[in-house]
Amino acid sequence: MAKKGGDCLGFSGHKHMKSEKVVAFTDRNCYVLSPMIIAPGNRHEGPLFEKAFESLKDLAKRIGRSLKNTVVSLDSAYDSFKNRKQIFNAGMTPNIKENPRNRKHNKRGRKRLFSEQIYDERFQTVERVFAWEDKFKRLLLRFERISFHHFGLKLLAYTMINLRHFCG
Repeated sequence: MAKKGGDCLGFSGHKHMKSEKVVAFTDRNCYVLSPMIIAPGNRHEGPLFEKAFESLKDLAKRIGRSLKNTVVSLDSAYDSFKNRKQIFNAGMTPNIKENPRNRKHNKRGRKRLFSEQIYDERFQTVERVFAWEDKFKRLLLRFERISFHHFGLKLLAYTMINLRHFCG
């Protein structure tokens, strides 16, 4: 294990250890769609969404697919006006669980679109992908001090996750 640390690491209060954050898009079949964004564990995911979303749109454009009329289901960490507007401007529908932010009363204004059924499905697929990622022992405990090498191993793991139907 890289006990002396490495680049792109930060102390995560949730895990009580130095780690990194990963923002990656998956579909209903648990395929990892776009290159993920990696940041230190002490950063919040919200500001990382813009870069990850741009890479998803770029990937769809390169392969000739349209993202119009699709649903983007995210957890409450990504609940912000900026993220919702970015999804709407791309012709997609955001399904983001509203973050209460210690509110005692409901937020004023128009009710935001949210489907609990789609959100539950998102939770199952995303958690399944991260569980499959944890099967790769080299990624579970980070041995690489250089984040570029660790990023390459993550890409290899996600490629193997995406290929599981074709080889099984």
